[in-house]
Amino acid sequence: MAEFLNVLNIPVDPALLAAWCGWLAPARQPFYLTGAEADALGLEALGLDTVPRAGLTLTPEERDTITEWTISALADRVAWLTLADVDALPPGSRRALLRAQVRHGRGNVPLGRAFPELGLPPGRFLWRPEQLTAGVLARVVAAPGVPCQRLEVPLEVWRAAQEVLPGARALAGSFPQGSAGNCFGTVMGAAGTRGAAAEWMQREPFEAFLHARTRPGGRDDQPGTVLLWRSSNGLAQHAAVTLGGGWALHKAAQTWWTPRVVLPTATLIRVSRSAGWRLSRRHLLA
Repeated sequence: MAEFLNVLNIPVDPALLAAWCGWLAPARQPFYLTGAEADALGLEALGLDTVPRAGLTLTPEERDTITEWTISALADRVAWLTLADVDALPPGSRRALLRAQVRHGRGNVPLGRAFPELGLPPGRFLWRPEQLTAGVLARVVAAPGVPCQRLEVPLEVWRAAQEVLPGARALAGSFPQGSAGNCFGTVMGAAGTRGAAAEWMQREPFEAFLHARTRPGGRDDQPGTVLLWRSSNGLAQHAAVTLGGGWALHKAAQTWWTPRVVLPTATLIRVSRSAGWRLSRRHLLA
């Protein structure tokens, strides 16, 4: 029987671990540069072309892994490089390339000093598949998260929540199978909307769900209260749902490394706060 790894109190099967490894250490990945930086690195002289960033197509997993939404607009060129391409650069150019990624806000450029067991230099590096052991993967994925506490939820709480939240227990303590699913889809899936939890749910269908399936109000100690955060312009930014008994369920972000977790409701509210967001409540209709 295949062994499962515990990450944030959630069992993860070998197939998903292999997928994580592939997303963190792909055969080829994008590097973001300004035109001047590309010239200074001498990429063209090495036969390594750059392409305009405009129109760049990424898979959802690539987008998440490099945190594409945080990359500076000034980095308007992209070089698609393999590890062998990066290794072929002179040491100074290789360091400059990686520093440029950090400066422009690209993710997945870890520090060697954060992983002393790998025996790496302290500076920035790129993952290689052989470095991503199960233990290292668990550390990388768990770093930004909060451990799931679903096993502490009493059975009577799950039973009481079943009528209004028929999908909640199956979702609680699970990682998505890639960059699919977000907070809106998790709430809808918990409420029984088929397929919603595996979809990057947009605001329009989520607002339609709120209009059809909820009404203003609700109590944090009862199952089926949708916790809804909106920004000052009225746009929904995050959502969670209470299970009752002081517990709540959410997916903290849309990324592939973000699981659907159960937390004490007060803790979930605290970790979900963001400047400019206002919390309101709606109760689900059975």
